[in-house]
Amino acid sequence: MIDVFISYAREDAEWAGKLAERLARHGVKIFFDEWSLLPGDVVVHKVDAAIRESRNGIAIVSPASAASPRALEEYAALARASATRGLRFIPVLIGELPLAPSTENRVWRDFRDVSGRRYEEKVAELAAAVLGLEPEVGGPVPWENLWAGLPSRPRPITEPDRHRIVVCYVAADAEYGRRLAAQLHAAGLPVWSLSDLRPGDEEFWVIRRQLRHAIAVIVLMSPQSQESDDITRMILEARAYGRTFFPILLLGGRNYHLAATWYVDARDGRLLGGEELAMLARLHEADAAGSPLNPVEVFPTPPARPTARAARAVRVPGAVSLHRLDAYLAEGELGYADLLTTDLLLEAAGRSAEGWMREKDGGGLSSELLAGVDAVWSERCHGRQGFAVQSSLARVRRGTYSEFLGLATECGWCDPEDGAAPGNYRGFVERGGGRIGFFPTLRNPQNERYVDWYDQWAETVLAVHLRSRAWEGTR
Repeated sequence: MIDVFISYAREDAEWAGKLAERLARHGVKIFFDEWSLLPGDVVVHKVDAAIRESRNGIAIVSPASAASPRALEEYAALARASATRGLRFIPVLIGELPLAPSTENRVWRDFRDVSGRRYEEKVAELAAAVLGLEPEVGGPVPWENLWAGLPSRPRPITEPDRHRIVVCYVAADAEYGRRLAAQLHAAGLPVWSLSDLRPGDEEFWVIRRQLRHAIAVIVLMSPQSQESDDITRMILEARAYGRTFFPILLLGGRNYHLAATWYVDARDGRLLGGEELAMLARLHEADAAGSPLNPVEVFPTPPARPTARAARAVRVPGAVSLHRLDAYLAEGELGYADLLTTDLLLEAAGRSAEGWMREKDGGGLSSELLAGVDAVWSERCHGRQGFAVQSSLARVRRGTYSEFLGLATECGWCDPEDGAAPGNYRGFVERGGGRIGFFPTLRNPQNERYVDWYDQWAETVLAVHLRSRAWEGTR
């Protein structure tokens, strides 16, 4: 077995040879073509075999390698081996050039302007890595580690040239989605759906862009839609930015993330009626005028012309939501995780349709569920977020408003002077930053359309924290 395959451009042969020599002194078994190829060898076969037999690969990255077909082919082969069989692939930078995306998402080593002792230290670190030796405990953190370990700078979400009604659906509902989009277009309404994605689009960036500035978000609800993580992400994105929802039920029960939202019952396969198109037209006109309407001003309380008795929201197993919660936190999507936590607890308490809970409703929350939610938040946020951390800042014992205000102040939700909180969810979570105990907030942006949303939020927080005392007592 070969310890490391070294790939380089011919122009960098002298530098690569010096590196190979130094690595060999550390006991590393190397494939370096100037040493390893013999007269009569078929170069491409020998190189392919060496990559297959190597446990590690080093690619010398420079302006010359970026222009060398052979070096690029070897780079691609090493990247494939890394993805398919776990080869450790280490890019080594020696020239001035922008980092390629495939290099940025790996831990590389920068040898630019490195000489003397620093050079030997970096070579020794490479040798230890390819030999599988443990790194020095408590040593300095290389700046490349910090660069590679931090999230890449996100692409800014810019406002589209025109606000649209966004239609969200899964493949199983695509035929209805196509007919609906055509109906909206024929009615003179600006519409965007997944069919408008174009080859080369950054898919979720484009979707986020449309959702954040949507006139309304139509979600086609069905069992397949309920199970889709993509649809869940779209709902959470639109909720975080206070968009107006216009759900349409095609089959089964309502999506539990939208259980407190007015919906159209289309289980008979019908498209929208004149009244429903008029609602969307009102939202469009208000958006175009720069004065968006509160959904309460547009939608009636019951579903419009139900074809059967009102459908209940789907009950989602807690394990499914905990898995999604863990995934969102692993991605750093704290807003998604916060909204999902609220939905999960409301659903468990049987209060999804109301969007908030009372003290007696909190009694329906199991200690196992609260412990599971808290464990995911704590683990993914290094012990800085979760119900236990919040309780350590300000404990709720009797469920009074003054206790809520004390907790909200300590967690950074409210202004300590007057108890006020930002009036929209997006502005609210943006102030969270890295503040200890800020998440989960249990604030439901769908209820911000009501004048008493603050009181509903306070009661929800108190209900959960009173119930969490029982769980904490078992720890």
